[in-house]
Amino acid sequence: MGYRKLGRTSSQRKALLRDLATDLIVSERIETTEAKAKELRSVVEKMITLGKRGDLHARRQAAAFIRNEVANAETGQDALQKLFSDIAPRYEERQGGYTRIMKVGPRRGDGAPMVIIELV
Repeated sequence: MGYRKLGRTSSQRKALLRDLATDLIVSERIETTEAKAKELRSVVEKMITLGKRGDLHARRQAAAFIRNEVANAETGQDALQKLFSDIAPRYEERQGGYTRIMKVGPRRGDGAPMVIIELV
């Protein structure tokens, strides 16, 4: 199997991953379930790779996926601008492996394994 279905239809899954990817780019660290984090990792790494390319086509490809969310209220910077101006230059010499997943423990309600996924 190529990917996890996460108990959702394909459109719901895409929306979930878009939201999680945007949140991770904005806050650089989120807590979620292990399965979602492992799926999110590949999506975010592709977005950072687009950010490293930095041309107009890469920016439009990333804009088609990332939600239009304000990342910094003072500067008015949105998630896409943060990806291309702040995050991508940070990994200029790094060949992949931009995220880290750390296990936290089971969730209190249903015992789902929780993790923190963050940008390295």
